[in-house]
Amino acid sequence: MIYQRIFLTALLVVYAVLAYAATTYEAAFSYEPVGPRAFPLLLLILLAAGTVYLIIRPGQMAEENADTPLTGHVLGRLVLCVLALSLFAFFFETLGFVVSAFFFAIAMCRLYNGRWVSSVITAAVMALGFYGLFDRLLDVPLPLGVLSGLGV
Repeated sequence: MIYQRIFLTALLVVYAVLAYAATTYEAAFSYEPVGPRAFPLLLLILLAAGTVYLIIRPGQMAEENADTPLTGHVLGRLVLCVLALSLFAFFFETLGFVVSAFFFAIAMCRLYNGRWVSSVITAAVMALGFYGLFDRLLDVPLPLGVLSGLGV
C-alpha cells in the first residue's frame, strides 16, 4: 500500500516536469488556435487528477489490491505491455496511427485474455474511432503511414 502511494507520488513529480517542458515548447509556426501546448497539458492534468484520486482513494478499494502478489506471471504481463507500447511508438510513423493502434489494441486485448474475434473487432473500432476523433474532430493530424495511398 505504501509502495503504491510512493510510486504515485513519484508519478506526480514526473507529470510536473513534463508539464513544465510542455509550457516551454514553442512551435516554429502556429498551426492551431490554442498552440501546441494545449493537448499535452490537458492530458497531464487528467493524469494528475487520476493519480491524486488513487493516492487519496477510500481505504476499502486500496485494501482490495494490497494483497495482490507480484508474481512472475504479473511481471511477464507488465513486460509484454511495455513491449507492445514500445512497438506502437516505434511503428507509429512508418505504419501510421490506424495500423499501429490496431495491432497495439489487439495485443492489449489478448494480453488480458480477450478472444481473437472480439479483440480484432475492438481493435478496429478503437483505431478508427480514435483516428476520427483526433484527425477529423480535434484537427490533430495523425500519420497515415501505409494507408496514405488509399486516400483516407
